[in-house]
Amino acid sequence: MEATDIKKTGESIIENVGRVIFGKTTEIKYIVTALLSGGHILLDDIPGTGKTTLAKALAKSISADCKRIQFTPDLLPSDITGINFYSQKENEFVFRRGPIFTNIIIADEINRTTPRTQSALLECMGEQQATIDGETYKLEAPFFVIATQNPIESQGTFPLPEAQTDRFFMKLKLGYPPKEAEAAVLDEYADVSPLDSLSPVCSKEDIIAATEAVRKIKVSELMRRYIVDIASSTRSSDRVRLGVSPRGTLALMRAAQAWAALDGREFALPDDVKAVAVPVLSHRIISNSQNTIRLSDSNENIIRYIVDTVPVPVK
Repeated sequence: MEATDIKKTGESIIENVGRVIFGKTTEIKYIVTALLSGGHILLDDIPGTGKTTLAKALAKSISADCKRIQFTPDLLPSDITGINFYSQKENEFVFRRGPIFTNIIIADEINRTTPRTQSALLECMGEQQATIDGETYKLEAPFFVIATQNPIESQGTFPLPEAQTDRFFMKLKLGYPPKEAEAAVLDEYADVSPLDSLSPVCSKEDIIAATEAVRKIKVSELMRRYIVDIASSTRSSDRVRLGVSPRGTLALMRAAQAWAALDGREFALPDDVKAVAVPVLSHRIISNSQNTIRLSDSNENIIRYIVDTVPVPVK
């Protein structure tokens, strides 16, 4: 698949999801970027902004299966991965697959379950496989997790540790829609949800082919050094207590490749890196003012400052 084909596919998905989620074209493009990069999304946002609807619209757009897991304090790892149970009818143990065996997972309020259960999902995300009672089961491609958490409630929650948050490819916020977009929501949802009539614009096989093609987008030696310089600057900044991990550096390159492909190019540019740096890196650092209310030192602003100050490579 050529970059121009990836662009057409990406634009079709973005436009299709945009028929259901209004005024969030950039956020949808970020999500498609993560999908084509083989990563996963953490949506840290308030209730009612369309997180679940977005995931369902994405699944319909690529003709994929989608399942939702409501995370609660009493949820067990086996409730996600599945369990071996003794079947009297068959007189043997039978494996009952959990909801993780699908294409798109909506992990709703992931911070409401225990770390043990969170880890079961994160293992599947990292390895694209699930191990149950010593036996390993491969997960079907594409496998894409959209996890959500509510930032305004802390009672009864188990926040993801920084090491686990780092496993998410991007951390995004949908936020409130613009007034015009919110008015469009009222018009479109007055009689019936547009999600019900949404049709696929591509197949799962198209997404797999596009994901493989994204890996072939050229990243020059200068570009790779530029990406490493950005990651290194997060580790030496006096505003950052813990900088970006090598996993984050690789994620930044993958995201830049996907962003370039969605623009129809066979090579990545510094502008691609700048476009994806904040959602890819901001959740991977711990700032020195993590527990203060200094908004100027938010993780997002720190990454923006670093990206603005790191010299852009010139041939």
